[in-house]
Amino acid sequence: MSQFFYIHPDNPQARLISQSVEILNKGGVVVYPTDSGYAIGCRLEEKNALERICRIRKLDSNHNFTLMCRDLSEISNYAHVDNTVFRLIKNNTPGNYTFILKATKEVPRRLMNEKRKTIGLRVPSNPIARDLLEAVGEPLMSTSLILPGDDFTQSDPEEIRDLLDKQVDLVIHGGYIGQKPTTVIDFTDDTPVVARVGTGDPTPFE
Repeated sequence: MSQFFYIHPDNPQARLISQSVEILNKGGVVVYPTDSGYAIGCRLEEKNALERICRIRKLDSNHNFTLMCRDLSEISNYAHVDNTVFRLIKNNTPGNYTFILKATKEVPRRLMNEKRKTIGLRVPSNPIARDLLEAVGEPLMSTSLILPGDDFTQSDPEEIRDLLDKQVDLVIHGGYIGQKPTTVIDFTDDTPVVARVGTGDPTPFE
């Protein structure tokens, strides 16, 4: 049976954040809130946890996983970022954006897009996600919780608990979020490309 924590969406309880990190440190798979709905994630080195996530979502090797990062210094460890890109990302984070960048050797190959050697990166503004990342001390491997047959990210934690009980180790209830997909910016070529328009304003990147 999955653990189910009610964490305050604006003032996350430190005790519950610590317990969530303990579950992640033991190789757990955790569902947690972000700016854009609920995500499912694990620690970077946890290969078995990643395989469980792929089974839950029925993902193949070409899926673009996302590293949830605390700040820009983490982004530059895991992706190739020049000065122009750095400034653009700095001016628009944290927020509702996912950035596609060429991955560095710090990114495990199993997390990269196999063909393009890219990785998605985000700096979320959701307080629970931010506190969780700060307590873990490194990025979390994440993907939006879009279940097979669905078109949108799961947004109701009570429903998530019913659907994924025994398949994940923890569901964090951080409120009903609604459908808020991120805007995806592809920085893999010389000029940024708005790959998907979501709730983040695409204007700075056009």
